[in-house]
Amino acid sequence: MNQSLPQDSLDLIVRETQHFSQAPEAFFQAWKRGAEIAGPQWFGDGTADGLQRAQTKWDLRPNTQRINDAIGVLSSGQRMFLAAMVSFYNERKGGAMLKRCSFYGLADFGGLDLERRQVLADLLLNYSGW
Repeated sequence: MNQSLPQDSLDLIVRETQHFSQAPEAFFQAWKRGAEIAGPQWFGDGTADGLQRAQTKWDLRPNTQRINDAIGVLSSGQRMFLAAMVSFYNERKGGAMLKRCSFYGLADFGGLDLERRQVLADLLLNYSGW
């Protein structure tokens, strides 16, 4: 007996396959937007030129030590956004930073503006590991 999947299941598989094949580039583009918003000093070589030259997420690794040292003097939105970005790079360091920011759950991102929320949403949708 030959049993095939229902069409809606096949359509879902195709959509997911297409999505995840494009996810690494989409993640990088969202990451780069986030680095532009937060400021190039926190990522890669710490320069605007380095941000523009970046070809992969590896070129824009967050400077976790610099961020951690400055997190206490940044605005609440800036530290929340940076800590959330770091959590994609390193969940332990980012999680500790989020805890320092009094982050208790996803609803806490409600204080961020639309541009930052969109970056985080795009990162989440396209994350496939660092």
